[in-house]
Amino acid sequence: MTAMSPARTTPDLSYLLDHTSHVLRTRMSAALAEIGLTARMHCVLVHALQEERTQIQLAEIGDMDKTTMVVTVDALEKAGLAERRPSSQDRRARIIAVTEKGARIAERSQRIVDGVHEGTLGTLPPGERTALLNALNRLAETELATPTENPQPVRRARQAQG
Repeated sequence: MTAMSPARTTPDLSYLLDHTSHVLRTRMSAALAEIGLTARMHCVLVHALQEERTQIQLAEIGDMDKTTMVVTVDALEKAGLAERRPSSQDRRARIIAVTEKGARIAERSQRIVDGVHEGTLGTLPPGERTALLNALNRLAETELATPTENPQPVRRARQAQG
């Protein structure tokens, strides 16, 4: 005798978001790998160019733990794209400064990221595209803005390193 699975009463939002996010990340990873970057490296470069930011601030923006951030910045330094420097505002703090080479790569990587996003969103009719973006922004700013406290933390999907 087989057990009957419960009838679904709503679409599986978790699957839809997880699956599409995974596929988008793999496309992004492959596209950025062509210029020797990972999505994390791109994120650090772009956000470090916007204003003087510490490694901790950049880790928060990129949703990276301390170890992942250190590895990412080490890779950027090794490639000559960024360097750690004392902050001009607080000598005790270290910022991530993007080199000229890093700024050029960040410009290229932003075009790549924009292209991947446009290629994906471009498959939708304009009205659906606008509705999707509006709905996702609303969820990200309200209901899904912050994770729920959980005594057993949920592991995030592991992102491939390129």
